[in-house]
Amino acid sequence: MTFHGTPTVRLSLVAAWLVALLACTQLTGCSYVLFLGYLIGGPPSVEPPFDAETKQSMTDKDITVAVICFAPNDVKYGFEKIDEEVAKYVTFRLHEHKIKVINPDRIKAWLDANKDWDKPEEIGQAFQTQYVIYIDLNEFSLYEEGSATLYRGRSEAIVSVWKMDEEFETADKIFSKEKVSTYPLRKPESTTDTTYSNFKARYLSRLSEEIGRFFYEYYVADDIVDG
Repeated sequence: MTFHGTPTVRLSLVAAWLVALLACTQLTGCSYVLFLGYLIGGPPSVEPPFDAETKQSMTDKDITVAVICFAPNDVKYGFEKIDEEVAKYVTFRLHEHKIKVINPDRIKAWLDANKDWDKPEEIGQAFQTQYVIYIDLNEFSLYEEGSATLYRGRSEAIVSVWKMDEEFETADKIFSKEKVSTYPLRKPESTTDTTYSNFKARYLSRLSEEIGRFFYEYYVADDIVDG
């Protein structure tokens, strides 16, 4: 290996290379591959499934998105406003990742005033959005199965996207994915270690991240931490 430049620069490059080499010798398997990826081109990222399948992107200029969630009565029996909460958390998560979204309070007000709505495209018509993300929340729970003293968030949902036509009159479903979520993965959390409201907020945040990753880029290293 040949280095060019001043002696000081050459020594700095050699030192940096030796530090990297030493670090690599301490790693094995996946960690070694990830570390080399960082050295070569920065942290590896994952293309959103929505972008990969549709060849479209919600981060494009002048794109606006509405998020709605439906939960059946058996789910809402234990979590009365879970549909509103999930929609709000996912909306805020998309906003954090530079996707232009409709304020969830505006959507809630429209839904309250139009209780007979039955198609996602009606939301797109009302708010003139290019896309409507529809979350069909089939299951939701916060406790470990069979336990009242252990927390473990679980949910199952179908996440679909409806694309409006240019006149915002009709829509086609262009994307659909199942999301099965469990948190934490390794083991449940004792109810003595945190409050119900705190755990619920953390799980909703986690669930919104998992759903959000259908639509925005994220880094492979983000999956290393279970917590």
